[in-house]
Amino acid sequence: MGHSHSHGETDDSLLSRPELRRRKALRRRAVVLLSWILVPLAVLTVVAMVLMWPSGDAGKVPASNPYSAAPGASIVTGSVVRTVSEDCSLTAGGQAGTTCFIAYTAVDGGADVPVVVSPDIEASRPVRAGDTIRYLDLSGLPGMTGANANGAKYVFMDFVRTFPMGLLAVAYAVVVVAVARWRGLRAMVGLGGAFMVLAWFILPALSQGQPPLLVALVGASAIMFGVLYFAHGFSVRTSTALLGTLFGLGVTAGLAAWSVDAAALTGTTGENAYQLANLTNGMSLSGMILCGLVISGLGVLNDVTITQSSAVWELHELAPHTTSRELFSSAMRIGRDHIASTVYTIAFAYAGSALPVLLMVSLYQQPLLTALTGAELAEEIVHILVGSIGLVLAIPVTTAIAVAVVKATGRHAASGPAAEGTKPAPEPAAV
Repeated sequence: MGHSHSHGETDDSLLSRPELRRRKALRRRAVVLLSWILVPLAVLTVVAMVLMWPSGDAGKVPASNPYSAAPGASIVTGSVVRTVSEDCSLTAGGQAGTTCFIAYTAVDGGADVPVVVSPDIEASRPVRAGDTIRYLDLSGLPGMTGANANGAKYVFMDFVRTFPMGLLAVAYAVVVVAVARWRGLRAMVGLGGAFMVLAWFILPALSQGQPPLLVALVGASAIMFGVLYFAHGFSVRTSTALLGTLFGLGVTAGLAAWSVDAAALTGTTGENAYQLANLTNGMSLSGMILCGLVISGLGVLNDVTITQSSAVWELHELAPHTTSRELFSSAMRIGRDHIASTVYTIAFAYAGSALPVLLMVSLYQQPLLTALTGAELAEEIVHILVGSIGLVLAIPVTTAIAVAVVKATGRHAASGPAAEGTKPAPEPAAV
């Protein structure tokens, strides 16, 4: 019987010395080229963060905290024992003939405390026995003591959601680690680092009046450097995806800067817009939208670039003899499918978050064009368009970079008995 032949990656030991030297030079050149681009960008990002780092008084605002109680009042947490509906005339200061919803919470060593619940809360998600709630204790204020006390002494503020949200977080962590294992764990740790950059740099810098576009670019770049390398490791493949991500980030930032001004996005449609402007010493609300446009697309942009980079490497390993043009075309077929699904993902994600606004617009029965270009929906639509353009353009750029790099650093296949049993060479590490 004849020997069967398999196709695989050729080991360097099977190459002639001149060919071996040539391929090593190509690999080294690709790594150095990526390093020449990414290392200065990383240094520039760190320097910019240091120069724009918020001062220690970033959290001080010239206004009272709406989440704190006035002198003489306090915010108390309690567990609901029972709920009742009764005539408001039985409640101090209540109007006769209307119904008040009362949630009695247990107090150690004393009688149950009657907490008044607003009708809109009761209509949306009723307070139930066993719920943990946060309520405002006004009993220490003047006029709230004695027989002539006027008004409710205990007023519902919010539900305490620590347990259900904590349970979801644990379930999320368990599922990610169970499926993605060590890489999933590293991705979650990287996500925690990204939120640290957001909380310690981006938000305080915005509140202190730093340029929103620069804050967004520097903060987003720092997040991407940390998340990609921490989750996927230091390699040429990851560096290629990072380069494509930074390109998409630059495109998104440029489009965001133009669209916020051209579309006259003011940022004043939210109920907390003017309060936010006062708390941050008059920070530009349109600048906040600009920063949000850049930050909001990071996750999807990272997804498409790392997928394209990995697709190019996998396709090359399966068919090492494929030409650069054929490899690019094959990877772009995957990229086009990814583009289609990602565009839907972005659109539906924003539509879901803007569902209350969409419902209100439909009830007003405005003309479709007027509704879509109105202040209520314009910001969301610009989010979709800017983010989608950035990620769509990042896919062919990332694919082209990956093809160029994989052809320079990859190994070519050989057939015949000498190739049997050989294994793909490890991917060269990035410098």
